[in-house]
Amino acid sequence: MKRKLAAIAIVLLLPFVLYASWCGQRPPQTNETRLLFPGISYQREFRSDPRPMMIHIVSIDLTAPGVRVFVTPGNPTPDRTETIAQTTAEFLHEFDLQLAVNASFFFPFREETPWDFYPHSGDRVSTIGQTIAQGNSYSDPEPGWPILCFADDRAQIVEADCPPNTTDAVAGSEILLANGRSIVADSDQPDPPYARMVVAIAPSGQQIWLIAIDGKQPLYSEGATLAEVAAIALALGADRAINLDGGGSTTLAVRTDQKVTILNAPIHTKLPMRQRPIANHIGFAARSNGS
Repeated sequence: MKRKLAAIAIVLLLPFVLYASWCGQRPPQTNETRLLFPGISYQREFRSDPRPMMIHIVSIDLTAPGVRVFVTPGNPTPDRTETIAQTTAEFLHEFDLQLAVNASFFFPFREETPWDFYPHSGDRVSTIGQTIAQGNSYSDPEPGWPILCFADDRAQIVEADCPPNTTDAVAGSEILLANGRSIVADSDQPDPPYARMVVAIAPSGQQIWLIAIDGKQPLYSEGATLAEVAAIALALGADRAINLDGGGSTTLAVRTDQKVTILNAPIHTKLPMRQRPIANHIGFAARSNGS
């Protein structure tokens, strides 16, 4: 009887032990700054006010030697899907890149339980708004979906079509900064804290910041409002910023010596450090330090 009770106790405790082990893999709530690659640096900041918030910022000099933008290629099919879902780690490995974040909003999507969700890696999906990869446009612009466009070592945000010379582009849900002014600061629209992925651009267009904020994890990081992210972007020196897909899609990964490290704390199907397979990514090639 004692053995049976012990076995039952182990079965009941196992999910809690596993969950605690996943939580233990999250980045520590400490500040950090370091150079990742020439032209690319990383900063982690923890804030406790007005709520726990883990902020991850990657600064990228688009003119640095070896730095190159790469958006997930698309292949539209008759069923109106465009890409094959994959995690950020899978994307980095497949395309031999050094850094990547999640990008476009997409469909179809379902998240019910840890075993009942869509898409899985390998499933077909579609991006929302204009998407361009290496000069190939595989998703058309849509009204109300602004676009982050890359061309000639510069980035810009437009409300309609990207310029003809654009090599890579993804769409976001809204513009947060324009001409050095926060558009969302005085908005009367609901703005709850959430996990965020935002791209901010310097006035020159030659420097960008990837701002990832973890969310949906009480006591660890409960997310940021759009107005708060806009304020962070302004403080960095940006004059434009766009909101990309967030929530459980929010992932920031770096690849060094064939090893992928997740720099933030993604959460998919309510499981910390579980990556969500998504429609596409913005990736960056870069030289290794010392090369």
